[in-house]
Amino acid sequence: MKLNEHTKILIVGLGLIGGSYAAALSEKGFEVGAVDPNAEAIAFAKAHGFIRHGRTQPDADYICAFDIAVFALYPHVFIEWVRDNAKNLKPGALLTDVTGVKSGVVERVQALLPKEMEFVGAHPMAGREVSGVENAKPDLFKNANYIVTPTPTNTEAGIQLCEALGKAIGAGSISRLTPKEHDEMIGFLSQLTHCIAVALMTCKESRHLVDYTGDSFRDLTRIAKINENMWTELFLWNREELLEQMDLFLNHFASLRDALKNGDEETMKNMMRLSTERRRYFDKP
Repeated sequence: MKLNEHTKILIVGLGLIGGSYAAALSEKGFEVGAVDPNAEAIAFAKAHGFIRHGRTQPDADYICAFDIAVFALYPHVFIEWVRDNAKNLKPGALLTDVTGVKSGVVERVQALLPKEMEFVGAHPMAGREVSGVENAKPDLFKNANYIVTPTPTNTEAGIQLCEALGKAIGAGSISRLTPKEHDEMIGFLSQLTHCIAVALMTCKESRHLVDYTGDSFRDLTRIAKINENMWTELFLWNREELLEQMDLFLNHFASLRDALKNGDEETMKNMMRLSTERRRYFDKP
């Protein structure tokens, strides 16, 4: 299967990410439909041109018409949906997702699918500090990193179709990682940073500090406005990898603290020089 103007795409879950997928793909001219239990989300998406049609239930006569299904659901909800409804999807359909953890999810979903269907995991590295389809944007993924997490059960054609979907939503860089490599990377780059932001905002009552803060504190805690249900689930799914990254951070934080306590200027300066050097990797031109 090739991604073309005749490809019909189903979005399951019309939140911020699912809604932004729908908006981006509709803007490119694809026929996009959606399933979401929230009738208001369906109505909003239709009214704003994100989807052509949608249902509040995964009716068999509806979901069987789509070539690609994109799942923007919590991990446990995603697995339950596939278990209950995958049999009604179109034979030969490609399934993909946006889930922030892969190990345990990818294998379970692949095991639940009928033989004639294929699931290729994916993760667009983009988001906002708000949720809901009303905050969706067609350019949310513009120039974003897009990670595909194939396994040996996937076909090259299925992987390439998933990558083509990433290009269609505007991703700039597309990479392939194993589910385990993805979870190790995401544990450090995303989950650990959210943990640090949460710890900063909860270690001191900060209401009065707003009158004195500069941009550095705001920048560092931007992601502290957090969906507690989603992130708790993601942390628990990736517990072992995240704990390793937390220990790594705590060890380096302790080294900085020890250097400060001991008046070790050279160690502090060396850590700061290394920090400055490595931060340059992330500067966008």
